[in-house]
Amino acid sequence: MHKLLASASKELLLLTRDLGGLAVLFIMPLLLVIVITTVQDGTFKTIKQNKIDIILVDKDHGEVSQTILKNLKSSNMFNIIEHVNENEAQKQIQNGKYQLAIIIPENLTSDLNLKISENVAGILAKFGVDEEEVPQEKSEINSKEVKLYFDPATQFSFRNSIKSGINQMVSKIETKTIYKAFQEEISDDPLEEIFDTESFISFKEIIPNSGKEAMIPNSTQHNIPAWSLFAIFFIILPLSINMVKEKNQGTFVRLRTHPVSYATVLGGKAVVFLVVSLIQFALMLLVGIYLFPLIGLPQLDVSGRLPLLFVVAFFAGLAAVGLGLLLGTIAKSQEQSAPFGATFVVILAAIGGVWVPVFAMPKLMQTLSNLSPMNWGLSAFYDVFLRNVEFIEIVPEIGLLTLFFLVTTSTAIIYYKRKNAV
Repeated sequence: MHKLLASASKELLLLTRDLGGLAVLFIMPLLLVIVITTVQDGTFKTIKQNKIDIILVDKDHGEVSQTILKNLKSSNMFNIIEHVNENEAQKQIQNGKYQLAIIIPENLTSDLNLKISENVAGILAKFGVDEEEVPQEKSEINSKEVKLYFDPATQFSFRNSIKSGINQMVSKIETKTIYKAFQEEISDDPLEEIFDTESFISFKEIIPNSGKEAMIPNSTQHNIPAWSLFAIFFIILPLSINMVKEKNQGTFVRLRTHPVSYATVLGGKAVVFLVVSLIQFALMLLVGIYLFPLIGLPQLDVSGRLPLLFVVAFFAGLAAVGLGLLLGTIAKSQEQSAPFGATFVVILAAIGGVWVPVFAMPKLMQTLSNLSPMNWGLSAFYDVFLRNVEFIEIVPEIGLLTLFFLVTTSTAIIYYKRKNAV
C-alpha cells in the first residue's frame, strides 16, 4: 500500500506541475459541453417553445381557409404571416427568409361544398331520398391543391412532418364538410346535430417508466452524460504522454532498480487519473445544475440519482484509465501517443453515440457501436438520467466497462514484462 501511495503521489506531483495539461483536463471539457448544449438546445426544445414563422397566402377567403388558419394558430407551432402575393411569397422562401409558405387555392370552399353536395345527393338518391333533386349531370370540378413552398435548406424530416400535419388537417375539414352536407339533406333543423364530428381515435404519448415519474429528455440530459464521457476518455492523452515522457527521461529505468512492480506503478497512475475523471464529472454536473439555468438552458435534474451517476462515472473512468495505460505502455514517443490517442477517442465517441444517436446510424455502425466503451457508459448514463433505473439494471454496462479496464491493464502489464524480460 505504501508503494502504491508513493507512486500516486509522484503522479499527482507531475500532474499539478503541468498547468496547461490541467486546463485541458478541466476547463476545455466545460467549455465544450456549454457550447455544444447551447447549439443543440433548439433542436431538443418542443416546437411550442420555438414557433416557426410561415407565410399563408389565402386565395379562397372562405370557410375552409379560415378553418385552416384557425387550426394553424391554435397549434401553437407557427407564427402566421398572411400574404397576398404567391410569387412574392415564393421569392421569400427561396431567399431563406421563411421556411414555409402555404398557398390556399381559389374557390376551395365553394368547389368543395359543391362537390360534396353532389356526392351526398347522389348517395341519397340511391336510397330513394330526394331523388328528384339529384342533378342529371355532375359539375366538372377539378381537384384542388394546397401548395407548400419549402426553403431548399429545410430538412427532409421537417418537410414530411409538416406535409403530414397539413394533410391530416385538410382531411378532417373534408370529413366535417361531408357530415354537414348529409345533415343538411336529411334534417330540416339546421341546429340539430345528428353526427358527432369529433375524432373517435386519438394518440397519447407515454414515456414508459415502470410507474415512476416520467421525464422528458432535453438537451442537458443528453449532452451532460455524452460530453462527460468524452472528457473522461480524453484523459488517455495526458496519461499516455506522461508515461512516454518517463520512458524517454529514464524514469522507468530507475524504477526497475527498485523493488516495485509495474502493476504498482500503473496502480498509482490509475488512482490519480481516476480521481481526475470523477472531478471532471462533478464539474460537469455543477455546470448543468447551476450555470445552465443562468444562460437560458434547461437545468440538470440529479435529484435521487447522484449515487448511481457517480457509480457509472467511476467505472467509465476505469475504462478510460485502462486504455490510457495500454497506450502509454505501447507508445514509444509523444508523436505516437498524442495523435493516436486523440483520434482514437474521437472514433470511440463517433461510434459510441456521443455525436449522433445510435438508432440514427446505419446498421453496420449500430453493430460497431456495441464495441465502444463510450456506448456502454452512455447507455448506463441514459438509464440513470432518463429511465430511473436501479443499480441492478446498469450492471451489464458497468460490467463491460470493468472488463475493458482489466483487459487493457493486463495487456499493458504483459506487454511490458515481455518487452523488458532479461
